[in-house]
Amino acid sequence: MTQPGQSVGDTGAGKVRAKQLAGRVVDPIARFMLRLHVSPDAVTVVGCLGASIGALWLGSTGRLVAAVLVVALFASSDMLDGSMARQAGRSGPWGAFLDSSLDRVTDAAVLGSLVIWYFRGGDDVVLACLALYCLVAGMLVSYVRARAEGLGFRAAGGLAERTERLVLLAITTLLAGAGVAYAQAFGFWVLAIASTITVFQRFVMVRRQAIDAGSAAASADD
Repeated sequence: MTQPGQSVGDTGAGKVRAKQLAGRVVDPIARFMLRLHVSPDAVTVVGCLGASIGALWLGSTGRLVAAVLVVALFASSDMLDGSMARQAGRSGPWGAFLDSSLDRVTDAAVLGSLVIWYFRGGDDVVLACLALYCLVAGMLVSYVRARAEGLGFRAAGGLAERTERLVLLAITTLLAGAGVAYAQAFGFWVLAIASTITVFQRFVMVRRQAIDAGSAAASADD
């Protein structure tokens, strides 16, 4: 999420630097995996299965710290499979489609496990409902972008993209699992508000582009 006083350009530059730093660690591992004839798609699928099973098994039973650590470990496959695909020259629409689709599965498992925990063992209906709202709002953020791009518009960006949402959720859930009071409630409220704002930002982006496209078409007809 963009912080007060921080420009979008600063945030973008920070992400580029973070990716470059991560690449120095991930790229050698990716080369090793390719030498073992492991495919990027296999890494994507295993990462999704590992994170989803770990979240549902550990998170839904209240072992929040363990759940966060397991999900973080398997979620790192997002960087690894991308590096493998680039180095193997296999980057393309199929890989992007598979990665994006399985990301939604992982997100659903992570937040779904928290919904289950807070409805049952955690015995906190408010947190359970917030987790459910965050799950739906996060899916809507992704759907709005996918639908917009399918219609030829751009709808990327906004206050809280997937990475920011997951980092916030991971930190606050980790703190909650360590016994920090109200950490989970704080995380869910911020995530719910940020996701809602992001959805509206993307609606506005598409609306403006649609208006501009309509104006351009009208001018061309004239």
